[in-house]
Amino acid sequence: MKNNKILVVFLALFIPFIILIGGVRLIMNPAFAEFEYDRAGFPLDPYGMDTIERKQWAGYAIRYLTNSEPIDYLGTLQNFQGEKIFTESELSHMVDVKKVVQRSLLAWYIVIGLSVAIFGWFLIMGQWSSLRQAFQAGGWVTLGLIGALLIFMLVSFDTLFERFHQLFFAEGTWLFDESSTLIRLFPFVFWRDAFALVLIFALVVGILLVVITHKRKPKTVA
Repeated sequence: MKNNKILVVFLALFIPFIILIGGVRLIMNPAFAEFEYDRAGFPLDPYGMDTIERKQWAGYAIRYLTNSEPIDYLGTLQNFQGEKIFTESELSHMVDVKKVVQRSLLAWYIVIGLSVAIFGWFLIMGQWSSLRQAFQAGGWVTLGLIGALLIFMLVSFDTLFERFHQLFFAEGTWLFDESSTLIRLFPFVFWRDAFALVLIFALVVGILLVVITHKRKPKTVA
């Protein structure tokens, strides 16, 4: 029974991580960028890059983060005037971002594997109550975490965005001029929408877990 409690705690803590990174992976897709560019109210590029170009270069940047290509995948890109799309500092930052993304995805795969193993163990041993407790606790932990992040985001998304970058990247390596390609492709509004979508996704999944695993009282017969 003691081992079951430990496994319940582990699975409950794994669930929020799986949900959050799962949401990030869903939007780490050129289709999300294309949706944003086509969305009414999304800011146009002040330096004249049209939507077609934005979709093209953003697609390369996003795919680079999850593929196995070296930085030349982005470094060799040029516009019709023969100018490089990304500067050396932008390319260096993209290398750093790729490391964070791929390490996070590796951790995600490992945690999913461990969670599946725990899930399988509970199934084999017929521990339905432990399984329900783990998923319900995981749902509540998710709701608590996402609730805090949503409040932080609503109060000061600027601060949340800054803290996020300070956590993963060296000081100054993620700051660029407004005229840089990365800022023009992925302005502040893009990141605000991305954060909001991931948090809403995690919130909905957390609510579903809590509702589905809620223990219902047996009906009494009069």
